[in-house]
Amino acid sequence: MFTGLSAFPLTPTTETGIDEKAFATLVGRLATAGVDSIGALGSTGSYAYLTREERARTARIAVEHAERTPVIVGIGALRTRHVLEVAEDAQRAGVSGVLLAPVSYQPLTEDEVFGLFEDVTANLSVPLVVYDNPRTTHFTFTDELYARVAELPRVASIKIPGVPADPAAARARVQRLRQILPGDVTVGVSGDAFGATGLNAGCDAWYSVLGGTFPGPALAITRAARSGDAEGARAESRRLQPLWDLFTQHGSPRVIAEAAAHIGLTPPRGLPLPLRGLDADGRAQVAEVLEQLRLNA
Repeated sequence: MFTGLSAFPLTPTTETGIDEKAFATLVGRLATAGVDSIGALGSTGSYAYLTREERARTARIAVEHAERTPVIVGIGALRTRHVLEVAEDAQRAGVSGVLLAPVSYQPLTEDEVFGLFEDVTANLSVPLVVYDNPRTTHFTFTDELYARVAELPRVASIKIPGVPADPAAARARVQRLRQILPGDVTVGVSGDAFGATGLNAGCDAWYSVLGGTFPGPALAITRAARSGDAEGARAESRRLQPLWDLFTQHGSPRVIAEAAAHIGLTPPRGLPLPLRGLDADGRAQVAEVLEQLRLNA
């Protein structure tokens, strides 16, 4: 479950709740495509903006429409008590795993982050992915903290925030992680522009924004890399560079939300306020890139 392509769909929303039909469509599309797991309620899925009830309902819909595809659900929240509550809701929904980022308003220390994972893993019955996303949490894991957390029960994977662009440096980075992590804890790369490089460097999984809406090209990269066709993976990633550039310019959630709306998978303006999506120029950029990359369906 914590290898291959983990595809992270949007959670389309209105100001009155979740767009359940659109979300179910996204999840079903991923199951049909054959992704290795579905990462519901990740950063792309706007988990931090949703109520406990909305998150519980989203988890249930994901499990119901994923067919046999494992579902991993994000459980991050400001307070440990709230993390435990949404973790319990996710487990009751029948998820196969959970994903936890150290979300906080006040800056956290390493001991506080370790304590969070210690408290949560002590109350879990499913595996956990450690989510290192310093851009959103403003906390950066050290290798020493990776190693400490990875020894906790139920920790199954570390989701790292990219790898060096140089292939040799990327391999060295992954090898370093292999040395400090237990053998049964997988290493997954995030940051879509780093997907091919990370997989080619030996990462077990790609936790992908692109894959949540366009599983085809994400699967092509993943399958090429995992079969030893490093150049094939690099070539497909290079082809997608205009999309990676838009992710950098506007942020991947805004871009992928506009892309999903453009091809009719979700209604327009499907992000939770205060997120307003892209302006007219940004929408035009996305439409042009989708046409260029033949991602209009």
